[in-house]
Amino acid sequence: MHRMGLLFPEEMLSSEWFGVFATVVAINTLIYVVLGVSKLVPIIRFGSKSSGRNRRAETRSIYPEAAE
Repeated sequence: MHRMGLLFPEEMLSSEWFGVFATVVAINTLIYVVLGVSKLVPIIRFGSKSSGRNRRAETRSIYPEAAE
C-alpha cells in the first residue's frame, strides 16, 4: 500500500508566511468557536424587574379589549 507523504515540502511549513497564515487560521477558528458557544448559552438579563411575560405596559394585540 502506498503511504501518503507530506503535502508541502518541509521548508514551506517552517517559513515565516506559513506561520502567519497558521496564526490567522487559529484566531479565526477561536472566534467561530466562541460565537458558536455563545449561541448555546441562554441570555442573562441583569436588573430586570418585571417577569418575562408582562414586560409591556399596554397590549399590542389587534383585539385590544380581548380578555387575557
